[in-house]
Amino acid sequence: MEFLNRYIDLPLLRGGSAAMRMWHKQTGHSPQKLSPSWSLVVILVLMSASGLLLNGPVYVFAIGALIMLSVPSLRSLLPSRTERNYDMRSYQALAAAATRKREAEWAIRLTVLFTAIIFPFCVSAGDETAGLFLLGASLWFVLTAPVKMYLDAAEPPPPGSGSRQAWLKQAARSA
Repeated sequence: MEFLNRYIDLPLLRGGSAAMRMWHKQTGHSPQKLSPSWSLVVILVLMSASGLLLNGPVYVFAIGALIMLSVPSLRSLLPSRTERNYDMRSYQALAAAATRKREAEWAIRLTVLFTAIIFPFCVSAGDETAGLFLLGASLWFVLTAPVKMYLDAAEPPPPGSGSRQAWLKQAARSA
């Protein structure tokens, strides 16, 4: 168990934290927007791949399925009236949720990760079209599910430039 935590789970959590820090530093957006953005990038790549590999009604079906998969990500990226900037309060709420997920869901994260590793090898179908569709579905799962789980559990970056001094200034202003 210690091996899995030390050499698999912890490095992936650190990688998720580094990705969120880089995302926040480059875009200035909340780290919560990284996972839906990544999901949309994966869906766009799968749409272009399905345009190359599928045709006819199967292509229309695949595009429809991918559009339905993109709706939750699009909804979370749309600005809402109640949405506020990524400030100290948002950071503290996100950090508390990440700590809770890190401690309570480590077995689920590892299960999803190992399922994502094995899943593409388990899909097979009787015909080529169904096989390609199942391969696309497994690629979507492999590229989005573990990423979301690890980004949700990773330590978010502090608001501002991401430096410790910016975090301390924000903490002093909110206190």
